[in-house]
Amino acid sequence: MINTFSTDGNLSKLDRKNFQKQVEGKNTDLYILRNKKGMEVAVTNFGCALLSIMVPDKDGKYANVLLGHDSIDHVINSPEPFLSTVIGRYGNRIAKGRFTLDEEIYSLAINNGPNALHGGPTGFHRRVWDANQLNESTIEFKYLSVDGEEGFPGNLEVTMTYEIDEESNALVIEYSATTDKTTLVNLTNHGFFNLAGIANPTPSINNHLVTINADHFLPIDEVSIPTGEILKVEGTPMDFRTPHTVGERIKEKHQQLINGAGYDHCYVLNKEEGYDLSLAAIYTDPESKRSMQVYTTEPGVQLYTGNWLNGFEGAHGATFPARSGICFEAQCFPDTPNRPYFPSATLLPGEEYYQMTIYKFTIEK
Repeated sequence: MINTFSTDGNLSKLDRKNFQKQVEGKNTDLYILRNKKGMEVAVTNFGCALLSIMVPDKDGKYANVLLGHDSIDHVINSPEPFLSTVIGRYGNRIAKGRFTLDEEIYSLAINNGPNALHGGPTGFHRRVWDANQLNESTIEFKYLSVDGEEGFPGNLEVTMTYEIDEESNALVIEYSATTDKTTLVNLTNHGFFNLAGIANPTPSINNHLVTINADHFLPIDEVSIPTGEILKVEGTPMDFRTPHTVGERIKEKHQQLINGAGYDHCYVLNKEEGYDLSLAAIYTDPESKRSMQVYTTEPGVQLYTGNWLNGFEGAHGATFPARSGICFEAQCFPDTPNRPYFPSATLLPGEEYYQMTIYKFTIEK
């Protein structure tokens, strides 16, 4: 599908020519989404990678609050392969890359210590998606993940949309999928955010405030696999039920912070009813007064504080040191197929997978 929407004059100063390339027989491109309020989102169809999100601060000054790249070659060769991309078929980790479905054992590629991470080395983040920009504020992506891809069973047909809401500065992400064979589906977006705006170097998120609507979290072992327990956050540095800065407790000698090299944990969201859309988290930069509210239909959100960012270069010479980005990855729980008492990530033929996650940007009063 040829992009017929203009990318000229975008706030992010991205050049469309730098995103036009043929990768494995498919064309990549740059797409710009805008709403009437002035919010702008830039994206490419390689891994559905978000490239920038332009929103104003308390003084009306726009900045890019997302860690991203300024060319398709940089996206493809990024030192952080999941930088602000879509993740699938299975977001987060599966222990030892093994699971059983319908009494059949499946083995996945091992790409994170002894475990499978984020759908494997050539997961959805490494695929060229079919893109169709529906209007100035909405783009639809489609991808067919064939039976056996990265070890997962079933032909999985996936549709995903990015849409900027016209009434608010909110990025709405919707996913749907169907399969012809029992399989696992756990999709998410790995957006790395910094509400101060990216720079050289991009400032630390340590003084930024986080609130998470969760009374419980999933503790992890030394290779970041859930232990199987579901623990209360109360009385621990994992407690974000009220606002805390990222850096306030991150260096405490708490075993969970040691295991995750900081925060890299799935929070069990407080849900009134099933999978209804509800508030998951609030993230605020006290200086710019930008704030982001995260809403999702998912049961969990992975808080990741950019512990392994190493200072590599991103868009327009910006650099991304450790803890210069924060992720709120809405998802099912890690290692769900090996934990039958976790909410299921199994999708059957005839069923439809559906998820909605919203990142809403406001100015704190």
